[in-house]
Amino acid sequence: MFKERAPSTHHATDAMWIKWVALITQRARIGNPSRPGILEVITDWPEGKDFGMLPEEEVTHAEEAPPYNKLPENEKQYTLFTDGSCRIVGKHRRWKAAVWSPTRRVTEAAEGEGESSQFAEVKAIQLALDIAEREKWPTLYLYTDSWMVANALWGWLQQWKRSNWQRRGKPIWAGELWQDIAARLEKLVVKVRHVDAHVPKSRATEEHQNNQQVDQAAQIEVAQVDLDWQHKGELFIARWAHDTSGHQGRDATSRWARDRGVDLTMDAISQVIHECETCAAIKQACLVWRPMAEI
Repeated sequence: MFKERAPSTHHATDAMWIKWVALITQRARIGNPSRPGILEVITDWPEGKDFGMLPEEEVTHAEEAPPYNKLPENEKQYTLFTDGSCRIVGKHRRWKAAVWSPTRRVTEAAEGEGESSQFAEVKAIQLALDIAEREKWPTLYLYTDSWMVANALWGWLQQWKRSNWQRRGKPIWAGELWQDIAARLEKLVVKVRHVDAHVPKSRATEEHQNNQQVDQAAQIEVAQVDLDWQHKGELFIARWAHDTSGHQGRDATSRWARDRGVDLTMDAISQVIHECETCAAIKQACLVWRPMAEI
């Protein structure tokens, strides 16, 4: 059934713009009408709208799954953890979707060019459904750290189908993928649970550990030359943040960038400050000014 084992290590960060898209996805939740979640704002999702269908008409959707450690032992064999990622490799964007079976301790993955991390998350759901259908599982328990995926399977699919897979007269994003998933939910019992990502080891449960396994499996392998280019890109952004913020110190530059949605490493900021000619000139001027002030 599965094709590859989960790698023991994975490369760290994607390009900054990919990380920001991922951050929006993972932080997105259904909100209330007066204070919608981030993803609702982006998609202009009309929460609670009936789209003109009769109340008795029902669209199949996934139920909520229990925590992994609450599943009966004989049900855990029908469990899959899913994840997806995207990164720039050379001059191209690549995506990778992965599923992890905690009972068999193996993964299955699919990858391709273009698209986004959200696209990869959805492809991972299709991959999990492929496995469950191929092996004729009575139920599929899906565990994901993506709020987009969880909310879509819990209820958004109903709204999308009722609106004929359109929004403002235009097809919804990844409509063909979601239509395929919706059709398959009609024939298979699927239960979904959202898992918190990147939980500290001191608080990580078996559920979190399995999520970490699929996170590793979804990471895209890159050559050292690509990592070098990524590092140069991060230095470029760190240099921009340092210059634009007024040549502040390391912590102040980091806060300034973070307030604008850019997560920079302290190493990158420190290297930029160390190489900054303006900061060196300011430091030299201060050294000259202090003795004169004492005269």
